Amino acid sequence: MRGAMIISASRRTDIPAYHADWFMERVRAGACRVPNPVNPARFTDVSLRPDDVDAIVFWTRNAGPLLKHLDELDARGFRYYFHYTLMDNPPELDPGVPRLEAAAATFRALAGRVGPRRVIWRYDPVVVANRTPPDFHRAAFEAIAAALEGATLRCVISLADLYRGAEARLRRVPGLDLMRPEECARAFRRLGPELARMAAARGMELVTCAEEAGAAGPGVKPGRCIDHELIRDVFGIAVTARKDPSQRKACRCVVSRDIGVYGTCPAGCVYCYAARDRGRAADTGPRQAGGGSP
Repeated sequence: MRGAMIISASRRTDIPAYHADWFMERVRAGACRVPNPVNPARFTDVSLRPDDVDAIVFWTRNAGPLLKHLDELDARGFRYYFHYTLMDNPPELDPGVPRLEAAAATFRALAGRVGPRRVIWRYDPVVVANRTPPDFHRAAFEAIAAALEGATLRCVISLADLYRGAEARLRRVPGLDLMRPEECARAFRRLGPELARMAAARGMELVTCAEEAGAAGPGVKPGRCIDHELIRDVFGIAVTARKDPSQRKACRCVVSRDIGVYGTCPAGCVYCYAARDRGRAADTGPRQAGGGSP
């Protein structure tokens, strides 16, 4: 068992899409300084030296800006894989992300570069509303699965958690009416097995993120996004299998160190738990998006 750590880059902001150059600056410096999410005046120094990092897990909706840096990451000896969100929501829900055709092309380019095992498609979170009912998600999922066939082996789904800020933003979207939570949960349980069949037809395993067993219906297993078994199988190293205690109870991810900062993603996805005011996020510089020099 190695004594290094897994870096999450990042659940809190889209580092590959908006802070790739900052990230590479910190890689070259060998460390970054991460503010405490609860008390931003407090910082933790996080090593980004290859010997101190077991693997990097990137989370993104647009890996394009990071693609030019992959050769350098490889040369420095980093191991990494991607969680790549690709949906086709109405633009009012995802105002700042690439549209489907461009997003799928970038996804496929990344998979062609690092291999399909290292690019995991996320169709999440699923917002169930009058403009995005189950039939909408069936059609969107099937079209995206077809576009990504051969470029990934796993898909992750989850039901949108309506945290207070996210719910308030969703209710301000013109013409959008949310279903009641219990209706959303029932719809998600019915939808899951159908999506699993579509995924399997395209050579993909379907799993859930931070959902209790059975939440997505029979046959859809709970997944693990930061996954010690995937790291072992892909990179041939053993890392911690300890569940991350800082994550939700239903989350099965192993321990990692997140280097992002909430409120620094300008994409403006209205349902995102990490989102803040879009204008402020757009003006946030790299130093705030994960810290400057230690």
